Amino acid sequence: MSEVEMTTSKPLVIDCRQVTRTYDQGPEKLTIFSDISLEVSAGETVAIVGSSGAGKTTLLNLLGGLDRPSSGQIHICGEDIHRLSEAGRARFRNGHLGFVYQFHHLLPEFTALENVMMPCALGGQSLAVARQKAEKLLDRVGLGKRLKHKPSELSGGERQRVAIARALVNEPQCVLMDEPTGNLDEHTGEGIRALIEDLREQSGIAFVMVTHDMRMARSLGRVLRLEQGRLVQEA
Repeated sequence: MSEVEMTTSKPLVIDCRQVTRTYDQGPEKLTIFSDISLEVSAGETVAIVGSSGAGKTTLLNLLGGLDRPSSGQIHICGEDIHRLSEAGRARFRNGHLGFVYQFHHLLPEFTALENVMMPCALGGQSLAVARQKAEKLLDRVGLGKRLKHKPSELSGGERQRVAIARALVNEPQCVLMDEPTGNLDEHTGEGIRALIEDLREQSGIAFVMVTHDMRMARSLGRVLRLEQGRLVQEA
């Protein structure tokens, strides 16, 4: 393995410089990771792997503006997101980033269509525009005939496809994914992997994925390992 290589052939979506995250643990400080730097270009897929407790989800939360670094800078699409107010970061996330988690976090009382429309509505778009965009994306992920189904009426793979459509509906520059296939069987997970690859190739969106699945990680693109507070590139 080697130190993480920087890539500048395409516009940078993520530019993370010397980021450290520590937590107070009684009288001492617990260092999760230290001086991590990372660049992710438009259209690139990066998988972050590592043992449980290595800090992978913490890093993803920092990249998404859901947590603050103890030191260092994180620029997303040229914006130093941690200089924004909490409300400013929320608006920025909704407009520039998409999120997909191991558990889909769909709202159970709403249909697939309504769940995908939600980020548009939160961003102030009209219901007509939100509906049009959501319908198009659900059709694109193979759920054009399941628009009116609620999450309880969908399979695990279908729910994750709805979550991916929701992450894409505001046309983000980057989608952050935390174990998106971790709760799925191998066959269904392979379908999600193929969908992600197809979406990346067609849209130019960058995907950053935390995963324990090395087969998936290696099939998607650059693989980085977070261990002992350092981020290194797999050989």
